[in-house]
Amino acid sequence: MPNLKAMLQIKQFSFNPFGVSTFVVYDPDTLDALVVDPGMVTDRERALFDNFVASHRLKIGQIVNTHMHLDHCFGDNYVRDRYGAKVAASVLDAPLGRSIGRQAADFGIALDGVPGGVEIDVPLSEGDTVTVGNYRLSVLHVPGHSPGSLVLYCPEAAVAIVGDVLFRGSVGRTDLPGGDHRLLLDGIRAKLLPLPGDTLVLPGHGPATTIGAEKAANPYLK
Repeated sequence: MPNLKAMLQIKQFSFNPFGVSTFVVYDPDTLDALVVDPGMVTDRERALFDNFVASHRLKIGQIVNTHMHLDHCFGDNYVRDRYGAKVAASVLDAPLGRSIGRQAADFGIALDGVPGGVEIDVPLSEGDTVTVGNYRLSVLHVPGHSPGSLVLYCPEAAVAIVGDVLFRGSVGRTDLPGGDHRLLLDGIRAKLLPLPGDTLVLPGHGPATTIGAEKAANPYLK
């Protein structure tokens, strides 16, 4: 019998009061894993995450932030400290990463475990590649929601993790500092819509969709 490689796996959690999607992306053959947008803020959320990692015997090698708004970074320092993982993100969002506490204050919230700031260990930009086991995820820079918003695209698995760039039937908000609606739409049209229509789109909040569905029906992209 041939030795068939298992497909890339992605576990989705919904964490913190913003309902951010935290993804554990892993190669079931090698058990190498990365975490996209760690959003855990409570002991319960941290335990859910840790139990999943332990039960699957995963080796967390890296954290990737699609962008550095507070809800996508709440758990960065926890994962870095516990698992020894480095934080990778666009340096264009470094000022946001350093101001998590201030962002929380701007939203009028006080949460246990909110870090004062998150520093980037590994800068990512357009054309870079993130490796998880036998898989390679291409980094696409799609600014507009934040200056450094990134998308991770794996053609072999036909999946794109898009942060708050694109949603089912909508696009990311652009009314926060550094937002640019036209830049966001131009980036989506130039870099995401040309992907194969069956590409699974995993947003930073809410349900999954596909490139084909958004191309056909997303009113913001008409």
